[in-house]
Amino acid sequence: MSTINDQDEQVLQDAISRVRSGDGSAFASVVRMCQSPLRAWLATHSPPGIDPDEIAQRSFVVAYTQLEEFELGTNFRAWLFAIARFQLKTEVTRLRRTADYHTRYAPDLLRRELERRCEVDAADEPERLTHLRKCVDHLAEHLGRFVTWRYTDEITLEEMAHRSERSISAVKKQLWKIRRKLQECVEQRLSAEGEST
Repeated sequence: MSTINDQDEQVLQDAISRVRSGDGSAFASVVRMCQSPLRAWLATHSPPGIDPDEIAQRSFVVAYTQLEEFELGTNFRAWLFAIARFQLKTEVTRLRRTADYHTRYAPDLLRRELERRCEVDAADEPERLTHLRKCVDHLAEHLGRFVTWRYTDEITLEEMAHRSERSISAVKKQLWKIRRKLQECVEQRLSAEGEST
């Protein structure tokens, strides 16, 4: 955390005093004076998956709501950084719990969903496959290429990313969109077929 000179410190303390006296707009000065060092600190201490700007924003909100607890004349930035540390720690804990939950329960949820899908209208499967082929045939060429790479050529996501000059996450997102589009197409064809009979 970088230091600020006495004059800036006085300006900061004055702005805090004005906020505590009811001038909420004075907090904008507090944010302006503290946001760069706070965001820089958070950027270097936040693990992947955490947005430092979001943590900074939360920290300023907490500081504003708890400003009465700050002791005027003491180091406000040290107080603010302590809040930010706590916010960061809380977010890391939340993400860890979420990851732990998914590690424990996601396989079971996936298994149940696959079982449910296997039980649904097995008699419709030949029709579904026929419609799916037609839907794939009607995909735009650049989308059909992804389907061929993944399901016919069975190439890896890394290779698909290389061939399409995209990131792996962009390829995953593209495949998800294609699968959704194909599912909607099949459902529409089945629905139209049901209405015509």
